[in-house]
Amino acid sequence: MELRQYAAQDAFGLAALVRNGDVSAAEVETAARHAIDAVGPQLHATVGELIEPAFSATEEGPFAGVPFALKEVAPHAEGQRTQLGSRLTGEGVVGAADTHLMQRFRAAGFRVLARTRSPEFAFNATTEPLVHGPTRSPWDLERSVGGSSGGAAALVAARALPVAHATDGGGSIRIPASLCGLVGLKPTRSRTPVGPGQWEALHGMGHDFLLARTLRDVAAALDAIHGPGVGDKYEIGVPARPYVDELDADPRRLRAAWTTDAWSGEPVDAECCRAVEAAASALDEQGHEVVGGAPVIDHEVMHRALVTAWAAGMAQRTAIAERALGVEAGPETVEACSLAMLRHGVTLSATDLLNGYADCDLVGRGIGAFFQDVDVLVLPSVARIPWRLGELDQNDPSLDHDGWVRKLFDRYCPFTAMFNITGQPAMSLPLAWTDSGLPVGVQLVGRYGDEATLFRVAEQLEQAFPWADRVPPVAVGA
Repeated sequence: MELRQYAAQDAFGLAALVRNGDVSAAEVETAARHAIDAVGPQLHATVGELIEPAFSATEEGPFAGVPFALKEVAPHAEGQRTQLGSRLTGEGVVGAADTHLMQRFRAAGFRVLARTRSPEFAFNATTEPLVHGPTRSPWDLERSVGGSSGGAAALVAARALPVAHATDGGGSIRIPASLCGLVGLKPTRSRTPVGPGQWEALHGMGHDFLLARTLRDVAAALDAIHGPGVGDKYEIGVPARPYVDELDADPRRLRAAWTTDAWSGEPVDAECCRAVEAAASALDEQGHEVVGGAPVIDHEVMHRALVTAWAAGMAQRTAIAERALGVEAGPETVEACSLAMLRHGVTLSATDLLNGYADCDLVGRGIGAFFQDVDVLVLPSVARIPWRLGELDQNDPSLDHDGWVRKLFDRYCPFTAMFNITGQPAMSLPLAWTDSGLPVGVQLVGRYGDEATLFRVAEQLEQAFPWADRVPPVAVGA
C-alpha cells in the first residue's frame, strides 16, 4: 500500500478497503509503521520503539485492520509499558491485564502499534515532558500540539494514523484537537468504560476516547466502544440509534446559545472569537434559534474544585507509583508544578475532598439549569491560537499549585474543564484558520447523554466550514 494512498484514508475508509479485500491488514500496518517513521524525527510524538508485533485484535470488528496508538498515561493493555510521562516511573510499569476499554478497542479491530506522548501525569495543556521531550505541531514545528493527548493529536493530524486513543480530564481531547485541526469528542460521563482498576476516573471528570480527522470516524468509533463495563459505578441510557446515522439526520430546529467570554475574565484571542461568531451565524442561517448567552459559573468555586480534584488525584497516583516501584517523588523525579500539586494533595483531608465535591455540585447545578432550554452551546475550545513551545512550562519552580492551575485554566484553556465536572458531551471542531494557517477549534457542548445532537450540528457546520482538504506542512504524503 502506497503511503499517499494510506494517508488519504480515514479509519472508516481503511477498514472498508480491508473488508473488501482491496488491501490486507498487514499491508495497512506496514504503511502505518512507515508513516510514523516518516514524521517521527520532526514531531517526536511517540514513546520508545513501535510495538512489535502489534497488540492483537479481532478480524471481525468494524475497524478490523486499522492501526492505532495508546496514550502513554496509563497501562491500558496487558503487556503495555507506560511511564506516565514522568521520570518518577523509570523504565515504566507494565499492564497486567486489559482494561475494559482496551477490550473494546481490540473487539473493534484496532491494532495498537505505538505509544503516544503525554505531559507528566497528563496535567498540562501542552506535551513537553522532561522525560521524553516536546512533541511538535505538524502545522508549525515551533508550536505546541496541546495536551494532554498531544502525541496522539500530532500523529493523526500528520496523517500517520487515522485515529488514536486520547483522554480528557479537563480538556485533554478538545485542546489538542483545536491546536491540531482535528475532531475531538469528550463523550458523556459513563459513555465509555473506566474499569476495572478504577470505579470512576478522576472523581468522574476523566473520559477516554480518541482523536480523529473525520466526523464519521468519531461516530463509528463511539458506536463500537460505548456502553458500561462490568461493575461500572454509573450507567446511562443507550443511544436511540447508531451515531453514524445521526450524521445524515435532520437536526430539527434547535436553540443554540453562544459565547466568547471566558468565565475567568481573561482575554480571548480575536481569532478564537471570530471562529465562534462565524459558527453561530452559520447555525442561524440554517434555521436554528441562535442566542447569545452562557451558564452562570462562579469561577472561584470552579477553580477551587479543580485544584482539589486534581491535587488529590495526583497525590493518589504518585503514592501508588512510589509504593509499587520503591521510588520517591522529589525535584529529581517530578516536574516542579506536578510536585507542587501532589504536595498540596497530601495535605487535603477527607473533609477537604468532600468540600471539593460540593464545589463541583455548585458548578454542575448552574450549568444544568442553563441547558434546560438550550440544546447546544457554542464557544471557543481554547482562549488562544496555538501557542509556542515553552509557554506552559510544567517545571517552572516559580508557580505553586494554585498558580499552575490558574495559568492553565484561567488564561489558556478556560472553556473546557467545567464540562468535565458536569460530564456533558463536548466536541471541538476545526472550523477556522488563522491568516498564517494555524487551526482554530470551535467547541460544541450538548445536554448530558446527547451526543446525537452534537453529531447533527457538527455535520451542518462541516458543510459550512469544510476541513477535509486542510493538510499540515508536515504530513505523510504531503
